[in-house]
Amino acid sequence: MGKRVPARKTLAMVQTDVRKLEPRDLPIPDISDDTALLRVEACGICGSDYEQYEGVLRTPMPVIPGHEPLGIIEEIGDAAARRWGVDVGDRVAVETMLSCRFCPACLRGDYHLCRARRIYSYIPLADAPGLWGAYAEYMYLDANSIVHKVDPELPPEIAVLFNPLGAGFRWAVEIPQTGPGDTVLILGPGQRGLASVLACREAGADRIFVTGLEADARKLALARDFGADETLDVDNENVKQRVRELTDGQGVDVVLDVSSYATTPVAESLDYVRMGGTVVLAGVKGFREIPNFISDKIVMKEIQIRGAIGVTSTGYRSAIRLIESGKVPVEAMHTHDFGLRDAELAIRTLAREIPNEESIHSCLLPG
Repeated sequence: MGKRVPARKTLAMVQTDVRKLEPRDLPIPDISDDTALLRVEACGICGSDYEQYEGVLRTPMPVIPGHEPLGIIEEIGDAAARRWGVDVGDRVAVETMLSCRFCPACLRGDYHLCRARRIYSYIPLADAPGLWGAYAEYMYLDANSIVHKVDPELPPEIAVLFNPLGAGFRWAVEIPQTGPGDTVLILGPGQRGLASVLACREAGADRIFVTGLEADARKLALARDFGADETLDVDNENVKQRVRELTDGQGVDVVLDVSSYATTPVAESLDYVRMGGTVVLAGVKGFREIPNFISDKIVMKEIQIRGAIGVTSTGYRSAIRLIESGKVPVEAMHTHDFGLRDAELAIRTLAREIPNEESIHSCLLPG
């Protein structure tokens, strides 16, 4: 094992209140035998970043956000190097979840449902050593971290797509067991909806449909470029009727909701799915109730409804393989790069708060 000695402090963007991030110089901690220090190359920005910024997630503060880290191992303990199979200088993608490894959920393989689960970017500064998020030049890697090697030749803004694409594989393929012959309807054409198109196409789905707003015309066009067979404009089309037409009245095998905040798609998903089909809910709604959600439709059609939180190792590995293969134009959904001090602008751009700017996938590049 080798070691590099970084600067004594790191710049980090710290969330101190709702809709307030401020730059701070924070001390870089010493590592132990089973931990490491990551030099952050890129941190992806997604809808969860906006929800954290808005205070919807009720995360403790002050805190360093950023749960999609890609970076270089700057310093690592011997035990961590052996456990993770990496060393100083390796580029890695870091999984979001930290689990205990010993509770019933962990022991049955559901480590993302650990009862003691912690999540990078939601752990406050008060929890030493404080560098728990990737809105920073350096980030601390806990002993229970899971990391994946990534091709160092990839541009960091493309390699960091491992996270949304990993969600596509887990939410749209692994959970509903999508495979050849299946018809999938994806509600929402954001970065995770687009990633789900790529994942379903890779899994051999027969037909893929994507819904979006009139304002999502660019994203819907990209969905078609990525392999969607049909895109449906919910502002100007009768989506229920179109789904019936497209499936000869049967409904789709899988509905995946990745829309943000909108509750209507959840209720309507029960109309889109076929008898015995599966609905996967992955878009959070700010803990709001779902109007017009008729549970009898679930009973009468024997619909399976699955929730999806986060990504696990199989999804990340599938995503990294696909990105490294170069066979799909994942870079087409990357639209914006931001410096670390522009983190608020990055979040507000993604949320369409900046006039005449539309972000699909964006990232912070601390370097």
